[in-house]
Amino acid sequence: MTDERTGPSAGRLDDDEQRVTRAWHLLVGLGAALVHRPFNPETYQALRDYLDRDADQVLASLTVLLERPENQLRERIAELTRPVSAAENGGRS
Repeated sequence: MTDERTGPSAGRLDDDEQRVTRAWHLLVGLGAALVHRPFNPETYQALRDYLDRDADQVLASLTVLLERPENQLRERIAELTRPVSAAENGGRS
């Protein structure tokens, strides 16, 4: 969904924002796993898989986000953090 005034619909992350957010959560988890069990082969494989499969796209998305002007970033943050009424949230509060 796109809103003509601001781009992505209020409260929804665009593709680049989603990609970077997912990667951030994954990498924080992998970092914690490496600290907890530094020689776990499954953790290393998960990190290798991320680097081979997703890292280039995530870095491209991060570049797009970092190129946004400061005022656009501030507006986007305000949009994503504004309270949502129950009516806007499908009746959920």
